[in-house]
Amino acid sequence: MGVSRRARRKLSAWPLIAATYFMVAGGPYGLEEIVGGAGYSGAFVILLVTPLIWSLPTALMVSELASAIPEEGGFYVWTRRAMGRFWGFQQAWLSLSGSLFDMAIYPTLFVSYFVMMFPGLGAAPWPLVLGLGMIVVCTVWNLFGARAVGASSVWMGVLLLAPFAVLTVMALFHRGSSTPPTLTGSHGTDVLGGLLVAMWNYMGWDNVTTVAGEVQRPQRTYPRVMAGAVALVMLSYFVPVGAAAWAGIPQSLWETGGWVRIGGEIGGPLLALGITLAGVVGAVGTFNALTMSLCRIPRVMAQDGLLPLAFARVLPRTGAPWVSIVVCAVAWGVCFPLGFVSLVILDVLLTGMSILLEFVALVVLRIREPELHRPYRVPGGLVGAVLLGVGPAALMALSVLRNADERMGPVSALWVGTALVVAGPVVYAAMQAVSRRRAG
Repeated sequence: MGVSRRARRKLSAWPLIAATYFMVAGGPYGLEEIVGGAGYSGAFVILLVTPLIWSLPTALMVSELASAIPEEGGFYVWTRRAMGRFWGFQQAWLSLSGSLFDMAIYPTLFVSYFVMMFPGLGAAPWPLVLGLGMIVVCTVWNLFGARAVGASSVWMGVLLLAPFAVLTVMALFHRGSSTPPTLTGSHGTDVLGGLLVAMWNYMGWDNVTTVAGEVQRPQRTYPRVMAGAVALVMLSYFVPVGAAAWAGIPQSLWETGGWVRIGGEIGGPLLALGITLAGVVGAVGTFNALTMSLCRIPRVMAQDGLLPLAFARVLPRTGAPWVSIVVCAVAWGVCFPLGFVSLVILDVLLTGMSILLEFVALVVLRIREPELHRPYRVPGGLVGAVLLGVGPAALMALSVLRNADERMGPVSALWVGTALVVAGPVVYAAMQAVSRRRAG
């Protein structure tokens, strides 16, 4: 009976696909700047090329490593196993540092769409209250365990995508005045700028692996989840943008929050309201799913002796790492007031570097553990594993060059990111020194 109860508490493929969708996409929101900056033609090129160079290699890498090493902690465990405790710590440091900026984006989006419905709440202190309130709700939600988060992701996914399905159908019968698609945008954002936003919109495939210990038959489930989630993300990006292009929506409407105006243009105020509500759902669903994923990393690090043992504490009934969840939520709340563009740049830099470490781990494990059972294997042997990381590394280099001059107040965002990267080895050395002192 005990075994069957544990099995029922574990995540199956569909809830995991839904959770992965929220971790990566959370709906087509965020694409407005891509279309506004690069035009319809440029946006379609970016949305097609980015997943081929960035998402597909990552999904293939995740499929191999998650099915070969289906352990709680996911990408942290892979990197530690391949290259040792130091690099495992750097992997976790980059991911958690990136999460400080990534997780602050979603309360910002939540507030922006909420204020669209209730403009009176746009005045201080309501935006801060609403954003922090969302963080508290998702924190409590995660205390009920991974299965509760996965199940809620399914129905939130339906609520999120339903208005865009309606928009797509109504767009077939709506033909307005259309401007020719262009590769150069009207809002001062170049193609490389759109590429940065697209990388953010297609990032997060590895996050779902940190809950591997709470997944049914992970060796079989993860490759299926990657295939299903990639298809769902691409469809939810291409189809509504294509529908808007077909309906002749002018490029001038494509700006932050533009989906609401586009919905109103195609389907009237009711559809605009539906898209606004979906934006609220998308922000909550993404924050909720990422909380489930990221808070498993400190727990496993504590079990490895790299963090205080308190982070390993879990609630007996749900298995939720409650100390890790609460501490992470507080840290994310502190970063909530930062600006959107700076948050995206730092998130792509730090999280992107952690993903590159995973590609290195893939190659190292191929060399060090050739006999490791791999239910799914990236084709092409060792050469294929090496080449798989070339495209993502090139996109990372382009994003760094494009955003080298972006500033966070008086300092460069790139310098802030570089300082956090350099701090990783320093923090590791300090923690090792403390551990040796306690042992002595």
